[in-house]
Formats: sequence, C-alpha cells, structure tokens
Amino acid sequence: MNRLVLLIPVLLTLLSGCSSKKKADLLVTNAHIYTADSTFSVADAFVVKDGKFIAVGPASTLTNEYEADSTADLGGQPVYPGLYDPHAHFLGLGQVLNQADLVGTTSYDDLLERLKAFRKQHPDALWLTGRGWDQNDWPEKTFPTKEKLDAAFPDVPVALMRVDGHALFVNSKALRLAQVTAGSKMPGGEIILANGQPTGILVDNAMQLIKRVIPQPDLADKAKMLLAAEKVCVSLGLTSISDAGISPDEINLIDSLHKTNKLKIRDYAMVSLGEPNLNYFLKRGPFQTDRLTVRSFKLYADGALGSRGACLRKPYSDRPETGGFLLLSPSELERVSKLLYDSKFQANTHCIGDSANHLMLDIYGKLLKGKNDRRWRIEHAQVVSADDFWKFGRYSIIPSVQPTHATSDMYWATERLGPVRVKGAYAFKDLMKQNNVIAFGSDFPVEAVNPLFGFHSAVARQDAKNFPKGGYQMENAVDRKSALLAMTRWAAYACFEDHLRGSIAPGKQADFVILDRDIMTAPAPELRTTKVKQTWIGGERVF
Repeated sequence: MNRLVLLIPVLLTLLSGCSSKKKADLLVTNAHIYTADSTFSVADAFVVKDGKFIAVGPASTLTNEYEADSTADLGGQPVYPGLYDPHAHFLGLGQVLNQADLVGTTSYDDLLERLKAFRKQHPDALWLTGRGWDQNDWPEKTFPTKEKLDAAFPDVPVALMRVDGHALFVNSKALRLAQVTAGSKMPGGEIILANGQPTGILVDNAMQLIKRVIPQPDLADKAKMLLAAEKVCVSLGLTSISDAGISPDEINLIDSLHKTNKLKIRDYAMVSLGEPNLNYFLKRGPFQTDRLTVRSFKLYADGALGSRGACLRKPYSDRPETGGFLLLSPSELERVSKLLYDSKFQANTHCIGDSANHLMLDIYGKLLKGKNDRRWRIEHAQVVSADDFWKFGRYSIIPSVQPTHATSDMYWATERLGPVRVKGAYAFKDLMKQNNVIAFGSDFPVEAVNPLFGFHSAVARQDAKNFPKGGYQMENAVDRKSALLAMTRWAAYACFEDHLRGSIAPGKQADFVILDRDIMTAPAPELRTTKVKQTWIGGERVF
C-alpha cells in the first residue's frame, strides 16, 4: 500500500505529460513547404486548427507539441499556399462551360464545324453562343464576316465572343433581332462595316446592342455555373479568386452560396461600374465575410489589343487609320475615380493600350499624390510608355497582370505595336521593380484557368509549345520566387487580404495546395504539366 501511494505522484506526472499536448485538427509532416512568408522560409511541418494554421516549423518539434485528429506524412512532397488569381471572371467561366468552345480554332471553317457539332448537342437552344475564337490564329488574320455564318445558321441567332471578351461575331438573324443597322451607334464601341453594311463584328461597348436581346440566365442557372466553375478552379490549385466586375445580385448570390456552405472558394469581388452600383455600395461601404470581400470597383478605360480596341498614343502599326478608343471619357473616368478616392473603395482599372495607361496613371496620381496604402490597381498594364513606368512607384499603384497574355499575344503583338513600342508591353519585371510587388492572374476564361501556365509564362516567357527558344523578351522574365509570391502573398496584398491568406503562417487561413513536383526547381518545360494532388481551403480538403 505504501509503495502504491508512492507511485501515484509518478503516474499523475506521466499522465499529465501525455495529456499536455495541444489539440489540433490536422498535422502535416515530412513535407517541403514553401511558406511564402516575409522571409520566404521553407518548413517541413504545420498544424491546423479551426481552419487556420496555428504552427509552422520542424516536424520534430510540432509532433511533440501537438496531437491532431488527422495526420499526414507527405513523403517530401512540395506544399505551397493556396494559389490566388487576382483577376478572373468566375461567373464567366461557368457561362463558358455551357457554350461552344472556340478556343484554338485554326480557321473560319474550323469554327463553323465546332458550332455545327455544338448545335447537334443543343438543338433547342434559342441562341447559339460560343467563345474563344481569335482571328490571329487563322490563315486570314482579318476579322471574319457573317456570310458563311448566315449560310450555316440562317434561322437561329448566333453570338460568338472573341477570346478577349472585347469583340462579338454575330449572324444576320442576331443583327435583325437586335435591330442593329449600319446607322447604329454606341459610344466607346464600333460596328465594323464593309460596303456600308454590318459585317457581323461589334467591338467593345457596341456588343451591348446584341447582349441586351440575348436571354440571360436566372439566379438558379448562375448558381449552377458558379459551382461548375469552382470544380475547375480547385482542381487546379486555386483557393481564392478575384471576380473582375460583377453585379450586386451576383455578389449576393455568391454570398448566399458561401453561407449555405455550397461554395467553398474565396472571392474578392470587384463591383461592376455603373451609377446604381456606385450609389448602392458607396452608401453601404466595403464589407467582408470569411470567404467574400467587397471593397473595389472595376473600371474600363479601353478595350483589347487583339481587336484593336486598346487605346494607343499613336496609331496601330498594322492599321494606321486607328489608334483604338476609350470606353469612357477622360472626364467620366476622373469623376468616378474621385468618388472612389473619397470612399474606402479600391479602384481597379482595365488598361491595355499605352494611352489608357498614361491617362489612368495620371488620374490616379492626381488623387493619390504620393506614397499611400490605397492599393489602387491597373489591371493588365499591358502596354506602358517608357516615360510612365515610374508613376507606379511614385503613387504606390499595383500592376495586376496576366503572364499568359504575353505568350498568347507574342505572335502578333509586334505587328500591332511596332518593334519599339512592343518593348513596353508585357514588361512584368520593369513593373515589379517600381514597388517590389506585382500580382499575377489569368483573366480566365480569356486565358486558361491553370495558374501554373501563368507561372511558366512569367519565368520562361514561353507558351505551351515551349516557344520561342530562349523565351520572349526575356529582359522582363521574373524569377521563380517572385512569380510564386505574385500568385500567393502579393496577390492577397493586392486585394487587402495578406493578413488573412497568401502565406503559410500562424494565424492565416489554412489554404494550401500539394503539387506532384516542385515548381521552384523543376525544369521549365515540365511546369505546365505539373499536376495538383490536393487543394485545401480553411483546413478542408476540397480536391
């Protein structure tokens, strides 16, 4: 009995030692973890509890300190923060999944064959819609005209969005339904004519003449589209996206899907510009939930380079009669920017041409005056004059760019811009130098959703065919560390969310991705074939 009494304190000590481990939900060990934190440290273990990282460090330490409901030994596999696309069209991706896929068509005839196949699968659709054609990929690089489209589809209206979303190709049936004639006008847009009659091509704002008569999906249909888009995104490692221009109804729909836990992916929503939207949100102010943030507006200064709607300071080299055009007047762009400056909202402005970039950099600078933390962004920053780069640094303006635009456009960009002006295009390294920060997105579905395509384009400056040998304008290639940051912590910073996500660090949301190879060391030709093994959002495995 005395011996037992003597053993009790020892047993209690042992029991207390066993129970002293901290409780957690998930313990990941034996991994190669790129934290993307402020020192870009690499760890081999982390712990998750209640949807957040609570510890990151050596496995030997964390296994002694924590007891988790689930453990995972990754066998040395590479782990990264959840990938963040700071400029995408999430609902647009869902819509495209229900349309004819015209990406990669090699000719007008190829486009027609794809449309015929799609029509057989959807014989009762009131409109035949599709997206993704690019005349620059065809033998004849001029815009198509509607004659062949009319012959193939005389009785159903057809509306086909160009790959960049800034030109629409329609048939005569669609023109008649929309009552579009040679005399129709739309400021900030163009109806292409031949022999005094519409060819079927409408550029930028002129597209609205057709869009207003196309039946639109209701909220139930949009919910299905969003869920379909999410499946694609999480399968490719995306845990956060920034929706570049959506309506209040669409924002409310996303919020409701989040609240019912049907939609997992995080969304930084940019509100579409418009007077009703301005009035509504400027009075309400920014708001944020666990998965949705609304604190920015999407502005459009000009169109796209491929459809020659981008606004240039001098005419196009391959069409000297035009220099493109603005979608809104300079006075309107300045008025709206001033409204946003007087609020807590961020301004994110689409600027492709050097004239649009020049204008908006000056409008921003006039309001921001110097260094600041407003994090106003230029979306795309595609063609920038040599004498304008410094303005990004002077006024703390973030360039939000899409690396795959460079490797998609490189085949014809010099024709549009000429050999001198093109050097200021897709200048990611020069842009990054201004503030030591840049955000890399995809602009999907304009480009492919896969963020690793952008990573490859940024560091190798090559396309899927690993063309050109040696890379395109390699003076503006970005190193791999910066490219990863641009898709994680810097992307989150561009959306005021770097305190929540973008790195694997204690207190951050447990969003992470496991890949089948290490993109920081793999040969460049292997980057686009890298596969996502697992995607986690808030400590929950979603793929």
